[in-house]
Amino acid sequence: MFTTNPFAELSASISPDIMMGYVVLMVLLVIGGTILDTIHKGSAKYFFENAKKAEKNARRSVSSGEKASLAVKTVTNEVLMSSEFQNTQRRISHLFTMYGFIAFVVATAVLIFGYATEASAGIWPVVWHLGALSLAFGGYWFWFFIRVDVSAEGQVWYRLTQGDIFIVGLLTTATFGLLWSFTQGSALGWAFFVLFILSATTLFSTVLWSKFAHMFFKPAAAYQKKVTKADGSQENLPDVPELSDATTKSRYPDIPEYMGDNPGYMGLGIKREQPQHY
Repeated sequence: MFTTNPFAELSASISPDIMMGYVVLMVLLVIGGTILDTIHKGSAKYFFENAKKAEKNARRSVSSGEKASLAVKTVTNEVLMSSEFQNTQRRISHLFTMYGFIAFVVATAVLIFGYATEASAGIWPVVWHLGALSLAFGGYWFWFFIRVDVSAEGQVWYRLTQGDIFIVGLLTTATFGLLWSFTQGSALGWAFFVLFILSATTLFSTVLWSKFAHMFFKPAAAYQKKVTKADGSQENLPDVPELSDATTKSRYPDIPEYMGDNPGYMGLGIKREQPQHY
């Protein structure tokens, strides 16, 4: 089953041209939704205005070579490795979900546009199934055990809000896609196929109301943050002084009294224990 193209049998009932048209339509919905999201929330306007403000407060100029290096670090750390997640479980869950989604979407495009009528399509059916499984594994791990309103606030796992549209769309698309593939050729298989299409359509058509667009904004925000640290503007925030420095002690004379003459790193106190006090 893992080595069989799930769209090959479907092509006997639905024209490959219709399948291709559907994929193109979903891409256009994502592009349009992202543009509308940018206009509605003013994300791009805020980003550029904040960047101009940071330039005025810059203490040094950042060369193009340094900016290129920062861009590479952003791609390798924040994008490819999701280093912004300090919680190890959240980071691993995110990586399973992210790479599963990428593999699932890319394999879907390849199978439909390149092998729509061929049951054997090389490694791509395996990539499609493993991508869906990886997406489901990471997504359900997050949904049941990591979500802050479930793990830290004691809410029931089935409570839904508008912010859940994205993750629910991902999970239902992957789940019904796998169930459709495993039950093809039966009435149940057609039922799962309809649910698969409804889930995918919901996922890609609700960008304006979901968190889908954040995957495009986060890398840009992470890169800008690195630039502000490099040029000294620090996102227009004040300096964080070295507590053991003599100048800092003279400015804040109470520091030695309650922290000692050589205060150490206090750490992230909020992360010393899991916030489960409900």
